[in-house]
Amino acid sequence: MGDKKVSLPAKLINGGVAGLVGVTCVFPIDLAKTRLQNQQGVQVYKGMFDCLAKTVRAEGYFGCYRGAAVNLTLVTPEKAIKLAANDVFRQKLSKDG
Repeated sequence: MGDKKVSLPAKLINGGVAGLVGVTCVFPIDLAKTRLQNQQGVQVYKGMFDCLAKTVRAEGYFGCYRGAAVNLTLVTPEKAIKLAANDVFRQKLSKDG
């Protein structure tokens, strides 16, 4: 990627896609973590994998992504701006650039 310049819209799209992929990969783990933390009194889940297995059994595969729309909506533009700005500033502030 030495001499090739990437346009700002392309950087924004790349950052947005990275945000989408990141949320999609991490959300089921975050869901299980939250459910484990919310256990009060009776212990419903024994651990992370037990929580994920029971969620898939009770709610289906997409049950692991219930509530992800808010995260996807908010994280996508945030990551797009953050990663594009990081790339622009790195290019502007580099010694040879």
